[in-house]
Amino acid sequence: MPTLRSCLTATALVAACLFSCLVVAGCSGGSAGASGGSSEGETSGPPYTEPSSINGATFDASTSGNAVIDTSNVSLGYVGASAKSSSRLKFQVVKDGTSYNYDMAGDGTPVICPINMGDGSYEFRIMQNTSGNNYVQVQSATASVVLENEFEPFLRPNVFCEFTDSSACVTQARQLAANAQNEGDVVRAVYGWMVDAITYDKAKAQQLANTTGYVPSPDDTFNSRSGICFDYASLAAAMFRSLDIPCQIVTGYVSPDNIYHAWNMIYIDGSWVAVQISVEANQWTRIDVTFAAGGADSQLIGDGTNYTERYVY
Repeated sequence: MPTLRSCLTATALVAACLFSCLVVAGCSGGSAGASGGSSEGETSGPPYTEPSSINGATFDASTSGNAVIDTSNVSLGYVGASAKSSSRLKFQVVKDGTSYNYDMAGDGTPVICPINMGDGSYEFRIMQNTSGNNYVQVQSATASVVLENEFEPFLRPNVFCEFTDSSACVTQARQLAANAQNEGDVVRAVYGWMVDAITYDKAKAQQLANTTGYVPSPDDTFNSRSGICFDYASLAAAMFRSLDIPCQIVTGYVSPDNIYHAWNMIYIDGSWVAVQISVEANQWTRIDVTFAAGGADSQLIGDGTNYTERYVY
């Protein structure tokens, strides 16, 4: 996975990113915060019923072995792996020549990864570092995946979006959704809260500018009330997923400066249409909370021509 360098650099680059994209989109700027429409607009859709609990993700295999892969939940959209080694470890999820690589802890702590490439034949590999960038396979498994539904991978916790029923961000999400009449109300409430409550962490951006392997924590972002783009996307996903709204974390590039960035795609049975954003019914819709908090509006955030998707989690 590439570094988040372009999105994680200093204040000037963040400002330049927003300015460049707004100019290309022909926008006049304007805040997407509470004063700019994040808590406004019309919603529609069937009545919303809050789930009684989250859709969880568990590791259902023994962690006593040196390298274990749990494929028992692939129909629910995730796979788990555990290994013990003093060398660096990676877990690979492979389908049709496309590979996702995840860092693993060497103490046997399981990693939960999404089945994010749809139905089909998957191969899973635990890889151990030998020297430099060289790895050797120490365990593998295969599975013919038929998801219970296409949304399963994007309703559950995973390595980049960890949460439980007791997570602080889940409690907040439930409070925000308490009076929602439909899913559009839920999206409006969560999006508006994040735009107003979470600030971009410029110091952290500088610190991580050349770092690879960064893993966000939704509760850490919630508690600190600040983060980088990956943190925004991870927190949004945790909150939406905990409310049974499918939400993808997407990383990729934003033109015209090829800024490496993270954003979300959501899918609701309903809609939310405001001046600065339009979330349509029964289709994946882009929301970019980082850029919204920085003042970009829907001509950037909702226009997919500026975005190039690389990875989906």
